[in-house]
Amino acid sequence: MIANHMLRLVHMDNSGLVNMLLDDKYEDLGRMYNLFRRVSNGLSTIREVMTSHLRETGKQLVTDPERLKDPVEFVQRLLDEKDKYDSIIRLSFSNDKTFLNALNSSFEFFINLNNRSPEFISLFVDDKLRKGLKGVSEEDVEIILDKVMMLFRYLQEKDVFEKYYKQHLAKRLLSGKTVSDDAERSLIVKLKTECGYQFTSKLEGMFTDMKTSQDTMQGFYASHPELGDGPTLTVQVLTTGSWPTQPSVTCNLPSEMSALCEKFRSYYLGTHTGRRLSWQTNMGTADIKASFGKGQKHELNVSTYQMCVLMLFNNAERLSYKEIEQATEIPTVDLKRCLQSMACVKGKNVLRKEPMSKDIGEDDAFFVNDKFTSKLYKVKIGTVVAQKESEPEKQETRQRVEEDRKPQIEAAIVRIMKSRRALDHNNIISEVTKQLQSRFLANPTEIKKRIESLIERDFLERDSIDRKLYRYLA
Repeated sequence: MIANHMLRLVHMDNSGLVNMLLDDKYEDLGRMYNLFRRVSNGLSTIREVMTSHLRETGKQLVTDPERLKDPVEFVQRLLDEKDKYDSIIRLSFSNDKTFLNALNSSFEFFINLNNRSPEFISLFVDDKLRKGLKGVSEEDVEIILDKVMMLFRYLQEKDVFEKYYKQHLAKRLLSGKTVSDDAERSLIVKLKTECGYQFTSKLEGMFTDMKTSQDTMQGFYASHPELGDGPTLTVQVLTTGSWPTQPSVTCNLPSEMSALCEKFRSYYLGTHTGRRLSWQTNMGTADIKASFGKGQKHELNVSTYQMCVLMLFNNAERLSYKEIEQATEIPTVDLKRCLQSMACVKGKNVLRKEPMSKDIGEDDAFFVNDKFTSKLYKVKIGTVVAQKESEPEKQETRQRVEEDRKPQIEAAIVRIMKSRRALDHNNIISEVTKQLQSRFLANPTEIKKRIESLIERDFLERDSIDRKLYRYLA
C-alpha cells in the first residue's frame, strides 16, 4: 500500500519531503522515515530527494553573486545549513549513516563549485580570531574551530586554504591582532592531526619566530642601555621559509628610525653569523604622538608607510603627492592607499588634501588637518584595503599554488616509481591522485607534464615497445 503511493507522498506540492525540509518539520520527517523504512527502496527514495534538494540549494548558496560579497556571511550560511541537516538526520532519521554519507558528499559537491571557498573559509577564521571569539568560553571556541575543520575536510584544494591561512595568520601575528594564542594553536593542532606535520610545520615556525624575536629584542636593549630615552623599536625576525613570500620593498625611513634600525642590524648580525637581514617595511606598524590645532594631542597607531608620510610634516606645512613619493619611495599603489586612509576616511582624516575627493591624484597637495578631533586619545588609522583578494591578486595566488604543486607531484611520482619500478600511465595518474588527495586534486594534464619533465631529467624512461609504460631509472 505504502509502496504504491511512495513517490506521490514524497513529492506532494505543499506537504512533501522538500517542504518538510524547508520548514524544519522534524516530527513529520521522523514519521515519514519510520513509515518508509518498512518498504523496499523507501529510505533510498527519501535519501535521493534530500540529496537532490540539498545539492540544488547548496549550489545556489555558493554561486549567488550577492552572497559572495561577504566571505564571513558566506561561510556562516554554510555552517547554518550543515547544522540544520545534522539536526534533521539526528532527530528525524535516527542518525542513519547512509543519510550522513549523503549529507557529506553533497557538501563536498557544492562547496567545491566555488573556487573561492578555501579563501573564504580562511577569512572566516581570520574574522573569528581577530574579534569574533572575544569573550567566548574555551568550550565554545573549540566548537567553532571544530565546525571550521568540518568545512575544511570538504575542500579538495586544501593547499589553497593553507596558502591563504598562512597569509592571514602572518598578518594577525605581526599586528598583534589575535584574540587568543590558545585558539590559534588549537586550530594548528587540528590541522596537523588532519593533514600531518608537513602541512603545519611552517605555521608552527611562525609562532617560534615570534617567541625568538621577543628574546632577541631583550638582548638588543640590554646591550644598548643608552637607547632608553629615544624612540623604541620592536623587530620581528622572520625566517624566510616559514612566512608568506613578500616582495622585498624598501622605503626611506625617518632619520631617527633609520639610525635605530642600523644599530639593530649591527647587533643582530654580530650575534648571528652567516645570516642576512632584509627589512619588510610594508609589514610594520608604528605608534606616534601628534598635536593638532590648538594643542589637541593623540597617539596614532599607523602602518610604517603612514609613519614615514606623517613624519615629513614635522618639517613642512604643505607637501605635494610627488614630493611625498620622492621623499619616501613608497610603491605607488601602497602610497595611494596610505594617503587615502589618512585624508579621505571620516574620523581618521589626520591629513586634508586639495582638491578634496575620494581618490588620490598625482597633482594633489596634502596638509595636516588642524581640525582633526577624536573622543579617543589613541586613534587607529587603518589602511584602505580590500578584505578579499582582487582578481589580479587571486590570479597571482593561484599561480603560486600551481607552482608549489609541481614539486609535490614530481615527488609523488618518484616515490611510486621507486617502489613499483615499472608502471603504466593510467596507474601512475591514479596512484598520484590518491597520494595527493589529502592536499589537493591533482590535474591529470599536470601529472603528464611532470612525467615528461622527469623523463627529460633521466628519472624515468618510456618502455621501448609499450610507450604507455614507464620505468624508474635508479
